[in-house]
Amino acid sequence: MLEDLAKLHQTCFPHKPWGADDFADLQKSGCEIIASQNGFIVWRATLDEAEIITIGVHPDARRSGIAAAMLGIMAADLKKRGVKHIFLEVAADNVAARALYEQDGFVQIGVRPKYYDGIDAIMMRKDI
Repeated sequence: MLEDLAKLHQTCFPHKPWGADDFADLQKSGCEIIASQNGFIVWRATLDEAEIITIGVHPDARRSGIAAAMLGIMAADLKKRGVKHIFLEVAADNVAARALYEQDGFVQIGVRPKYYDGIDAIMMRKDI
C-alpha cells in the first residue's frame, strides 16, 4: 500500500515526491492516512487539535470531490475523538487548494513568510 501511495504522491507532487519510507515514518510518528486510488490525506491529532500534513489528488481526478470527501471523513472521525480544531498550511500561490479549504470552512489565521521555497505559507484553521 505504501508503495502505491508513494507513486500517487509522485504524480501529485512531481517536484518533491515522497517515498514509501517517508509515509512509513509518518505512520510511525502517529500520523493517520486515508488513501484511495486517486487521492490521499495525511494528518496527525494530538489532544483536541489536528494538523493536516498533506493532501493530494491525482491530476486527472481533481475537481471531482475526492479532496472534499476525504476532508469530511477525516473531520467526522476527529470530531468523534474530541478534536476541536484542525490546522494546515498551504502555499499562498496554490489558489485551488486555498479555495477548497475555504469552502470547507477553514479560515486564514496567519502567514509564514517564504516558507515554501520563497513562497509564503498561509496558515489556516477550522473549528469542528
